[in-house]
Amino acid sequence: MAKKILIMGAAGKDFHVFNTCYRDKSEFEVVAFTATQIPNIEDRLYPASLAGKLYPEGIPIKPEDELQNLIRELKVDEVVFAYSDVTHDFVASREKLATDAGATFKTFDVEPTMIPSKRPVIAICAVRTGCGKSQTTRYVMRILKELGKKCVAIRHPMPYGDLAAQAVQRFGAIEDLKKHECTIEEIEEYEPHIKNGFVVYAGVDYGAILAEAEKEADVILWDGGNNDTPFYKPDLFITIADPLRPGHETSYFPGDVNFKKADVILINKMDQAEEANVNSILQNKEKLNADAVVIKADSPVTAADPSLIEGKRVLVVEDGPTLTHGGMKIGAGTVAAKMHGAAEIVDPRPYVVGTIAETFKIYPEIGVVLPAMGYGEQQCRDLEETIRRCDCDTVIIGTPIDLGRIISIDKPSVRITYELAEREDGVLKSLIEKVVG
Repeated sequence: MAKKILIMGAAGKDFHVFNTCYRDKSEFEVVAFTATQIPNIEDRLYPASLAGKLYPEGIPIKPEDELQNLIRELKVDEVVFAYSDVTHDFVASREKLATDAGATFKTFDVEPTMIPSKRPVIAICAVRTGCGKSQTTRYVMRILKELGKKCVAIRHPMPYGDLAAQAVQRFGAIEDLKKHECTIEEIEEYEPHIKNGFVVYAGVDYGAILAEAEKEADVILWDGGNNDTPFYKPDLFITIADPLRPGHETSYFPGDVNFKKADVILINKMDQAEEANVNSILQNKEKLNADAVVIKADSPVTAADPSLIEGKRVLVVEDGPTLTHGGMKIGAGTVAAKMHGAAEIVDPRPYVVGTIAETFKIYPEIGVVLPAMGYGEQQCRDLEETIRRCDCDTVIIGTPIDLGRIISIDKPSVRITYELAEREDGVLKSLIEKVVG
């Protein structure tokens, strides 16, 4: 009899684990996925067109809070945990729920989920959400362009809509963002690459995605999400550590796997860090991954017009996932507000409406910044209305996109940008040259 499997996920790694480890394997029967972290992703179906010949009716996706009932009702033999950016204590709590309901439990197998490529692969991952993957990815892509290599980025999945339609997505122009009905979270990741002249792929079926990307790329750049492990086997594995959150490189799953497997550990935000925190990361590196190369880097922040911040009462809008399950209380917008002498950072909580109010209930630790949540049209409208209601002089946009293109902002606003600056110039370039030739 086939072993009955339930995969716990968040509309990303869970589908990839199924595709690489369970699809078309008759010794297993995946009876359900559970979903969490992202709004409105449960009570759907992983479609038959993606699930393979053994699942002509697809596979149901259920809320995670139904886990124990599903284990009992579906007679689940094993639960596979397949999402990211959670503590080991959290994983242990899910293991207890599963075993108490009568199933065995394990986290996903890392190696089988890393698909080999015919092209050199550079992977950019992190120990937590919000470490600085985006600016590092942009930095590496510029290096590859200087080296005369055609680089295509493949982004970690964010498939929150029609899964069958999103199987393989290619983004080569800004218009493609609208064509594929992207959420704000997706636009934050794709738009900067497109504006820099690079093609981005994403979707659900990462085997099919790789086959398409290889047709037009000299080098594949894996643009990781959260603190997840790479979906492709890297020739150069870069993991970013955060000295503003020392110790997270060992206490969060699966970022600790990235920390242990990395060829390069890049310590970002050195310009904001305390020396003791940097030393703590270096000590853990020596214990867990002594052979990795260490690169230290700053993350300088630039305001498009500092006069809109100086002496003003500002509302700071930051990257959503960094503030929610990433657990950060500040981002580039907050750094810019303090750097340019804002009179006050206005608390958005008295003004929140609808789904934005719900976000603060789920994540009360967010504090006095506004997460740029935009999972669907209603949430975008709620974000727009929250900003409209807020009593402030200026809106500081700390997300990496032109938010005013997505929603209407009825107040003066200023965009904040941030890049990667190596403290010892050229080290990363030399490592990349060895890989790509």
